[in-house]
Amino acid sequence: MNADFADGLLWYLVFLYSTICHEAAHAWAALQLGDRTAYEGGQVSLDPLPHIRREPFGMVLVPLLSFFLGGWMIGWASAPYDPRWALQYPRRSALMALAGPAANLALFLAAALVLRTGLEWHAWEQPFQPTTQHLADPLSGGLVPWLVKLVSIVFSLNLLLAIFNLLPLPSLDGSSLPLLFLPPALAQKYLTALWNPTVRFLGLLIAWNGFSPVFEPIRRLAMQALYP
Repeated sequence: MNADFADGLLWYLVFLYSTICHEAAHAWAALQLGDRTAYEGGQVSLDPLPHIRREPFGMVLVPLLSFFLGGWMIGWASAPYDPRWALQYPRRSALMALAGPAANLALFLAAALVLRTGLEWHAWEQPFQPTTQHLADPLSGGLVPWLVKLVSIVFSLNLLLAIFNLLPLPSLDGSSLPLLFLPPALAQKYLTALWNPTVRFLGLLIAWNGFSPVFEPIRRLAMQALYP
């Protein structure tokens, strides 16, 4: 199998299921907190089909094109919710929003545990000088190199997804954090402002251009913790 194709397939599988876990966490949290919209749309599921049907470009076309054209994988997905429910229960909507990054953090921590355990048991060696462009290079001397590479991608991609989505900018999940603390009337006004298309566009633009300076120190700390 062509190495680029094999790498792209591995990256895509990790991206697909990391994104699905993120959206399914949103949908499950909403269901538990009283909004059945995503549940009725089939998003409380790890089955890729309901998520791909909702966002075919963000879940399939853009991720594959971005990898083969640029060497990195980007994309998007979404889980529907009832805005009337969000306005009535702003704190619940904040918890629903934060459930997605929490799922990515859980995957990141699980991958870190697997990688660290393998190092402690000498099943593989730590990588040499990992860089931003090659966060998921396979660890040298691996007992099962493809598995180590898979877990490395889970580690890297889910750290990126969690930190990016936790940025306190609309329309990212982190913008919902103030809803946990604002009084109800002010929370409703804040939530309405977050839905403004211009505000959402500006927030994404700032996040896209300012993410690297935020992410790099966190990435270095994560790598130092994993490979002291």
